[in-house]
Amino acid sequence: MALLAGRFGLISHRSFVWLCLLPLAAVTAAFFLLPMARLLFTGAEGPQGIAGYLAILTEPRYRTTLINTVLLATATTVVTLIVATIAGMFLQRHRFPGRAVLIAMLTFPLAFPGVVVGFMIILLAGRQGLIGDLSNRLFGEKLVFAYSIYGLFLGYLYFSIPRVILTIMAAVQKLDVGLEEAARSLGASPWAVQRDVVLPALAPAFVASGAIAFATAMGAFGTAFTLATNIDVLPMLIYTEFTLAANFATAAALSVGLGIITWFMLALARSFSGSSVAAAG
Repeated sequence: MALLAGRFGLISHRSFVWLCLLPLAAVTAAFFLLPMARLLFTGAEGPQGIAGYLAILTEPRYRTTLINTVLLATATTVVTLIVATIAGMFLQRHRFPGRAVLIAMLTFPLAFPGVVVGFMIILLAGRQGLIGDLSNRLFGEKLVFAYSIYGLFLGYLYFSIPRVILTIMAAVQKLDVGLEEAARSLGASPWAVQRDVVLPALAPAFVASGAIAFATAMGAFGTAFTLATNIDVLPMLIYTEFTLAANFATAAALSVGLGIITWFMLALARSFSGSSVAAAG
């Protein structure tokens, strides 16, 4: 009887595990595997077949757009890390009146969708923007750059910096202050302490937050939709290919290419910083 009860309990446990895994398997198949498989097959259904994927690199327009997108995402990531590191370290190490309000203001853009960010850049550097009005009064000529790569770069910075600042502040909080004190007691200068102790300790946070900033800039659509009138970036090119040109195969191939580049950067970051890098939406 005890043996039968043990077997019954084992079978029941296995059945319970499978019942728990069934919803996970269904969601994974329905929302990840099937759409990705369909996307891959659609990219090879064009007149060029599977060679349509090579068009991303061989067609001048697609290649230029890919290069523009990667360079823009890279520049956004580098500048974001510099600005967010300086601001995050200062805010985490210093207490002053209004600090909480300042942190709230710096992280407030997290509540804005990309379209709102793009509209704010237009109000700042558009044809009727504040910078244009100010430059017209000072120099007699309007400075308008909201619709160029510079405006898009500014918009990407606007929503990337808050994400990275929060990560850097959390990493700085976990630093061992004793290591810095030991370095100072050995005669290290303040800059040497930052260079040899603090920055190396923050390297995993730099890699993780930088990868997320890069992935977010690669796939940002709302801001690009609002601002990218004089420059092509991959999200906008994908949108125009399947909405205006009804070129579903090319749109799918470009989507796969965008996904591969972003996934590669995230996987590379995970290899350097462990499992702390999550995919960005």
